[in-house]
Amino acid sequence: MVFGDFSTICQRTPLPLCSVVKSAKQMLLTNDTVIQNSSADIIDLGILPVCYARSIDVANTMIFEIGNAFINILAFFLLMFIIYNVRRKVTAIGRSEYSYFFQTFLVLIVFTLVVDCGVSAPGSSAYPFLVSVQLGLAGACCWMLSVLGLLGFRLWEDGTFKSMLLVYGMSFIGFVLNFVVSIVTFKEWIQRKTDMSTDTVGLFTVMFVINALALLIYIVCLLVVSVSVLENYWATGAILLGVFFFVAGQVLVYAFSNKICEGVSHYLDGLFFGSLCNLFAIMMLYKNWDMSTDDDLEFSVSIETNNYTTFNPDVKF
Repeated sequence: MVFGDFSTICQRTPLPLCSVVKSAKQMLLTNDTVIQNSSADIIDLGILPVCYARSIDVANTMIFEIGNAFINILAFFLLMFIIYNVRRKVTAIGRSEYSYFFQTFLVLIVFTLVVDCGVSAPGSSAYPFLVSVQLGLAGACCWMLSVLGLLGFRLWEDGTFKSMLLVYGMSFIGFVLNFVVSIVTFKEWIQRKTDMSTDTVGLFTVMFVINALALLIYIVCLLVVSVSVLENYWATGAILLGVFFFVAGQVLVYAFSNKICEGVSHYLDGLFFGSLCNLFAIMMLYKNWDMSTDDDLEFSVSIETNNYTTFNPDVKF
């Protein structure tokens, strides 16, 4: 696979961006036979996967990736529960920062449902922009995690204006970088003399190199803090388990999606198991934070309501 070329990736797994990314030489695999497309230089439908989950028709509405949709709907409600629990730990370290992260990830789930399930159909004028927003939100979450990892070293006070400004700023930079690179690639606003497949080098680099480095910073920082600073090996186990689920999800999506799809007769594909593994990874991320931070109840106030005492004038104090 040539660096920056999505042809091999998109033939293996039906990513939303594959419907809008372009390639000058589209290779379609049919019954293990490679057919060279010579009738047109560019295929407007993007790069077609070899196998993808079948769609269903509900009330004259075509719904794609129904299995993946159920996982993302489950993730939506689970994230709402996580956000509720994070906000309850009033004095925990990183409460505001992690609350903002999970809220951003919740918005990412919504846009994933929109582009994966065909709410905005591939080929529509809005679809490239929605996919770009989805990739931008994914980048924002990755860049935000790099700041959350450094937060454990107490280089600055959590919950302060400076801390939230760093979180907002890094998430904004990550969103803008991923969104701009994506939409420029999809809409071909920058023309090149080289082969069209090389136009995805920038998008490939941002998605799989820069965002991955941000995640690596977060993982390394968490391991150092949990092992050396907190000496909390349960938290270390949680982050290692989260890394395992995340890596397993990426492998299932990018390496075994076709085999999964063919093995279950097109009812599911790699995106289903990738989303499921990502959900487990987010749960482990929350569990690591929950075990690494204690809610300080030293200044908590207990308020009792409807606590009345009957006054007896005969009783002398």
